[in-house]
Amino acid sequence: MRYRLGVDVGGTFTDLLLFDNDTGAFWRHKTPSTPHDSSEGILNGVNAITAEAGVDPGDIEFFLHGTTVATNAVLEGKGARVGLITTEGYRDIMQIARSFVPGGLAAWIVWPKPQPLAALEDTLTVKGRMGADGEEVRPIDEAQVREVCEQLKAQGVEAITVSLINAYVNGAHEKRIGEIANEVFGDVPVSLSHEVLPEMQEYERTLSTVANAAVRPVVGNYVSKLRSKLEDVGVKGKLSLLRSDGGLMSSQKAEEHPVNILMSGPAGGVTGALWVAKNAELKNILTLDVGGTSTDVALIENLEPRRVRTTDVGHLSVRASSLDVKTVGAGGGSIAHVPELTGALRVGPESAGAVPGPVAYGKGGELPTVTDANVVLGYLPEDLLGGSFQLDRDGAKKAVQTIADALGVGLMEAARGIIDIVNENMFGALRMISVQQGYDPRHFALMGFGGAGPLHVNAVAKLMGSWPAVSPVSPGVLCALGDATTRMRTETARSFSRLASETDVNELVSLLDEMAAQTRAELEADGIPADSITSEFEVDVRYAGQAFEVPLTIDQATLRDRGIEGILARFDEEHHRLFTFNMDTPHEIVNLRAVALGEALELDAAELEKGDDDPARAKIRDHTLWMDGREQAAVIYDRSKLLQGDVIAGPAIITEMDSTTLVEHDCTATIDAVGNILINPKQEG
Repeated sequence: MRYRLGVDVGGTFTDLLLFDNDTGAFWRHKTPSTPHDSSEGILNGVNAITAEAGVDPGDIEFFLHGTTVATNAVLEGKGARVGLITTEGYRDIMQIARSFVPGGLAAWIVWPKPQPLAALEDTLTVKGRMGADGEEVRPIDEAQVREVCEQLKAQGVEAITVSLINAYVNGAHEKRIGEIANEVFGDVPVSLSHEVLPEMQEYERTLSTVANAAVRPVVGNYVSKLRSKLEDVGVKGKLSLLRSDGGLMSSQKAEEHPVNILMSGPAGGVTGALWVAKNAELKNILTLDVGGTSTDVALIENLEPRRVRTTDVGHLSVRASSLDVKTVGAGGGSIAHVPELTGALRVGPESAGAVPGPVAYGKGGELPTVTDANVVLGYLPEDLLGGSFQLDRDGAKKAVQTIADALGVGLMEAARGIIDIVNENMFGALRMISVQQGYDPRHFALMGFGGAGPLHVNAVAKLMGSWPAVSPVSPGVLCALGDATTRMRTETARSFSRLASETDVNELVSLLDEMAAQTRAELEADGIPADSITSEFEVDVRYAGQAFEVPLTIDQATLRDRGIEGILARFDEEHHRLFTFNMDTPHEIVNLRAVALGEALELDAAELEKGDDDPARAKIRDHTLWMDGREQAAVIYDRSKLLQGDVIAGPAIITEMDSTTLVEHDCTATIDAVGNILINPKQEG
């Protein structure tokens, strides 16, 4: 068993990348997603890629999977009906929530408050109380607990959450209620808040645990079905799922704590981009992951992706670590339309998805999409996926003509308008994770991947001033590469809540050691060798009185050498970068986290054969496309025949099996040592 298989399920395509641990060889495959049952598309892909590679499925040692099952369950409101048991007097905790309303000025006038994941009629309270110091104030009434469980069972709840006040310091009451609930309900999953999120702030802890409970049956059903189908085709390797924070977790852990995989899908692209950046010797990267339905963007600084302490899915914002990924409804399948009310062109967020897909796919789609506009303009050649997928250009023209007629402009102007708008949508998302976070995008390269990322990366790089624009090797399956090359990760948290001036550094180190031992034991239980596990630590700091914290990564060596003052100096620096000011207020250490990491896969990209700077050997044919308001002569190249050092003048199109790269007329592309396409503006003179 020497193979790793990375699988990423998107809204339109399922991407697979099979990697040989011994030789470094890899195979890639894209297959249409099957939204009604993602495992069907996965099995189709597994059968195809193993046949292509001549590999026995039984030789796959690791099956590494990024999935949007939990995400979609939340977005589509298809999570389980959750029963919530909480402390007497706190029944309205989910309804009261936080007094934050999204949107600009006066958004409250039109903002429909989302329904809590645990309805009020399914929220019941029990007597008993833990103090803030973890000491029992009043014991729980076990007879009442049993009555409450029986009532929730009669109401037909499908999952149980137990979230009691101050359980983060002592979860004994929650644990006992969980035992009684298991006796009453049998196989209904029970989520305890002190296990899901052992941190202060009862609303965030309750919300995160309720969200965990809501998606547990959905994720559990999906994972068990996938595991069964993989066994049927002979895959005996270990199934792991990608966490929202870019690490891997065992499928069993994912079934218990699915709140940690809510952003599993987008995380794969970031981890894949990180691997590419290391091999391309680029330290600062903005990622542009353009799929069929949406675009995900993220920021990597000094080869470290930004992580945040909240995971946002639709209106839901739970306290779980995730990569700082922003998503906009702008993808290859985004539908263009002209509302009668405004008469202005709009693109997305509605998408044609995998079914029926863009008109050019010839699968029954009728509405004009971004992909259709790219086909009309000549940016996307008519033979896709290495010639195995033919595009219907006449159908695309007919669809885009409806937009041209509605706007009263020519066909090409309408198509270019669609592309310009979707590029601006991507630009807006990138500004959110760069400029609005205190980063200058001109200090970053822009990496475009996903099926449509390389088509748009050049134009968006112009808007951002981020150079070079990078089209990595195998951009269409980069998320699957990220799944295949990342490592196991787990974490635990603990509230500390003490002024820095009153904190003993030795006590802090001792607590972190204790937490590190806990997380290391979890990875060892998952079969990770003890000598390959490393630990990292995070601490949340704020100025006393603030309602939010700034998370900082620390290591124990620095903590021992520089003490608490080292943490505070880091906090002041980060606070100033984020908010442009610091305060004289005392500092407060709020939460501690320990992270355990399995061994990283040391996978170096194969160096490309050196060429003579002339890409003529890779030329497929001459081509005409519409750019800068006129038809222009271009050349189409076969990426597989390009060599290190080749220079390609725009306008040009570079095709490959899983994606297409567009080089604009005022830019030049260079092939780097490992095969990445680096696009820069043409030098004057």
